[in-house]
Amino acid sequence: MEITFGGNKKINASFHGFEIKTDQPKSAGGDASAPTPFDLFLASLGTCAGIFAVGFLQSRNISTEGFKIDLSFDWDETSHLVKKVGMNITLPKGFPAQYKDALIKSTELCTVKRHLANPPAFEITAQGEQ
Repeated sequence: MEITFGGNKKINASFHGFEIKTDQPKSAGGDASAPTPFDLFLASLGTCAGIFAVGFLQSRNISTEGFKIDLSFDWDETSHLVKKVGMNITLPKGFPAQYKDALIKSTELCTVKRHLANPPAFEITAQGEQ
């Protein structure tokens, strides 16, 4: 993955043939032309859970009509960090009740969530002419 500067407060990531653009809100000196990196991080939690849930539904030939996940965030004003993420799944029409717990467990397999539960080590280096 390559991270590049796009001008003003824009930072972009190129990965697997995609360019992911980010920006900051106008109140933070940005142009508000794209989501913030943190917004993308939060969205990755929901979309990751979503792909696991949809995979569960599709593997059982259960309709996805009406399916969605709503995320909520409890924010710690002191640390400026999210202290709790809530995920509320709206079950699709005609969803068999006996699969509810299994569907919830499938969303818990999300790789992004699992990385938060077992965070990687970080190593940051810098190079260049001095």
